[in-house]
Amino acid sequence: MKKKPLRGKKKLMIEALKSELGVVTTACQAVGIDRSTHYAWMIKDPNYKAWVEDIPDLVLDFAENALLKKMRAGDTRSIIFYLKTKGKSRGFIERQEIEIAETIPSLTQEEREAKIKRLLKK
Repeated sequence: MKKKPLRGKKKLMIEALKSELGVVTTACQAVGIDRSTHYAWMIKDPNYKAWVEDIPDLVLDFAENALLKKMRAGDTRSIIFYLKTKGKSRGFIERQEIEIAETIPSLTQEEREAKIKRLLKK
């Protein structure tokens, strides 16, 4: 749906939602409307709803930009976070290795399955 420009309080509300990173209560207070008005607009006005639904992407862009700024500044934690989330295909992943210290003597298949079930119940 192609969004049409908004006017009046609806336009102010979209601007407030953007500046408040999508927090409805704070944006409503800034514009001077009740939260119920915002939600009524969402139900009654598909164009307004379309504008509101774009805001989470803008907030995500904001967060990504802030992360990239920290990375450019050499912030190690930010770099590690980025690599753990975006660098998995290049091997930047945390793996847990589990060693089983107990050896199971020669058991029948039934005995092995019973022992495994007992261990899992602990």
